[in-house]
Amino acid sequence: MVRSAATLGRSGVHDFVLLRASALVLASYLIFLVGYLVCTPQLTFDVWQGLFAGTAMKVYTLLALLSLLIHGWIGLWQVLTDYVKPVGLRAFLQLTVNLVLLAYLSAGVVILWGV
Repeated sequence: MVRSAATLGRSGVHDFVLLRASALVLASYLIFLVGYLVCTPQLTFDVWQGLFAGTAMKVYTLLALLSLLIHGWIGLWQVLTDYVKPVGLRAFLQLTVNLVLLAYLSAGVVILWGV
């Protein structure tokens, strides 16, 4: 069996499960936010800030950010492995994608928790 340090999972099945689980979390987060926007008659900064002030929403948003990291990491690794054949270019693109995803996660943690 071929193993790669670039994947998050231990195997193809593990990657498959991680992709599906992260997609479910991202879909539920999107549905929640769209539902909140539709059901809130007067959306102001104070209302929006109040939504994200609660610990449950912060944890849910952090879970969505982690899911975005996992989904992007595995998904783009698979796409780059399939379509970018030069090893050096693929390694550079994977490093770039991974750094951007980690920057998104870091920015999200700082914005949410004020760390």
